[in-house]
Amino acid sequence: MITVDLQCLPLPAGSRILDIGCGSGRHVAAAYSLEKACVTGADPNQQDLLQARSRLQYHDRLGAHGNGCWNLTAADITDLPFADHSFDLVICSEVLEHIPDHQRAMSEIVRVLKPERHLVVSVPRRWPESLCWLSGPYCRMPGGHVRIYTAQRLVRHIEGRGLRHWRTHFAHSLHTPYWWLKCLLGLQRESLWPVRIYHRFLVWDIMQHPRLTRLLDRLLNPLLGKSVVLYFYKSLD
Repeated sequence: MITVDLQCLPLPAGSRILDIGCGSGRHVAAAYSLEKACVTGADPNQQDLLQARSRLQYHDRLGAHGNGCWNLTAADITDLPFADHSFDLVICSEVLEHIPDHQRAMSEIVRVLKPERHLVVSVPRRWPESLCWLSGPYCRMPGGHVRIYTAQRLVRHIEGRGLRHWRTHFAHSLHTPYWWLKCLLGLQRESLWPVRIYHRFLVWDIMQHPRLTRLLDRLLNPLLGKSVVLYFYKSLD
């Protein structure tokens, strides 16, 4: 299950795509299905990169790709190892809320994006995230979230770097109650039956993609969507 709507983006065959903070590779794998796309997943976490590699190799074995190429690299979002104007699309999903120097991180993802191309950023939505922050352990987790964004604030930050915001949507409404449950009952108490059952439901939903829950997720996203997803266009310098 991915956060970014790749279908709304005008990506020609052979596009170079960067997913910074790729984690286990969900967006890298989705982008790899585009025609002749050359996708790069970057993340500082080696274990996440190993999971992403396994996912992409599985797609290779199935032939579930667009006849492009993929590569993975360990990278710090505040100091990306790519030249200026390297990518046709940059995805930065659920990353900036973890980064102390988010101003430098935003400058870096804009720097490596080609002019007249698109950037997609997602972060946790303010009001569901604020309820999670009422739980002290949630906001003190190592490597956890260091700030809460409003969509307007993040748009101002990125538009201040010369990009134009053109679309917003929300995602993952069915995940919001799961995190509320965890924060209410204890982040480390995953064996408790309400948390365990809801987690099973989410895994089933991700694996099976039933129409009913997909419809329910879309209907609830405007109200309960856990993530806000922002799309930007980079004008000519």
